[in-house]
Amino acid sequence: MISQSLTDDDLTDDDVIANEASGSDAAAHGSPRKGKQVQHKREKRDVHGWIVLDKPIGMTSTHAVAVIKRLFKARRAGHAGTLDPLASGLLPLALGEATKTVPFVMDGRKRYRFTVRWGEERDTDDAEGRVIGTSGARPTLEAIEACLPAFTGTIAQVPPKYSAIKIEGERAYDLARSGEDVMLEARPVDIHGLTLTDVPDADTAVFEAECGKGTYVRALARDIGRQMGCLGHVTVLRRAVVGPFGENDMISLEQLEALCHRVAAGEGSLADALLPVETALDDIPALAVNQADAARLKRGQAVLLRGRDAPIFRGTVYVTTSGELIALAEVDRGEIIPKRVFNLAGLKGSAGKRQGH
Repeated sequence: MISQSLTDDDLTDDDVIANEASGSDAAAHGSPRKGKQVQHKREKRDVHGWIVLDKPIGMTSTHAVAVIKRLFKARRAGHAGTLDPLASGLLPLALGEATKTVPFVMDGRKRYRFTVRWGEERDTDDAEGRVIGTSGARPTLEAIEACLPAFTGTIAQVPPKYSAIKIEGERAYDLARSGEDVMLEARPVDIHGLTLTDVPDADTAVFEAECGKGTYVRALARDIGRQMGCLGHVTVLRRAVVGPFGENDMISLEQLEALCHRVAAGEGSLADALLPVETALDDIPALAVNQADAARLKRGQAVLLRGRDAPIFRGTVYVTTSGELIALAEVDRGEIIPKRVFNLAGLKGSAGKRQGH
């Protein structure tokens, strides 16, 4: 049963992740004196940037954040869009000041590859759930392709009962697990593209979907099965793209652990695995200012640019000086008004953004 299936609308921020235990171990040799425990406080440091994790099947997004936070000894960490425990693939993890840019990644498009098994509907809409309906019908390739246009564009989608949608302050999956009849309302989601990529056999079909924030692929598979009268549920789900991050940017836990061992031996740097904070801001205009204006913005003060230096656009920008990220700001009639200020003292991401997704 998926007990931690969350929607992409939910963010596990550093306040939530801060509940992770701060590391207390027993003495390495022998036992501490009776009545006392030896506490070893874990060292924390400022780390800023993005880890694009290739999350393995079986790991929750919250656990992934805790593992990366521990590996990097980071003070703050969070993720940009939960990935179900039974799903694998791209999970963007924000460390330090990168947590301030999470909303820009959350709002980006996502791409998934998923396999649907026909003939059974399950209460979780995936393979871990209880079978709640069966059908002997199997769709033809032509029937599947004819069905897909109805699930493209802005559609109304009822989230799975095992999801993090709140009902009167309670998570839907908690209510469903306790045996309550969960009724969720349909909400609009954007499906930018939906393609049938393979039909391995009569019982299964493989799809690729590009969708917007808040879309549940499990619900998409459920509804396609219902539409064709054959029922269905997701058996394999992999995320390939989230906003500016793609498959070429991903790194596995094994690779990160190997890098940590090399760093401990004096070889390489953890910065080599971190993408810079501003990688999340690819779709936002950048504006360079001088050191004096940067100092004012860092103090939370607005800056007015005149003459040829004045920006001719309005809206959100990210501000840099000498190539360093200073602030997220709003520009209005030449005035730069800081909204989020960055302090990138500490370990910063230096890995180059890889192309190809």
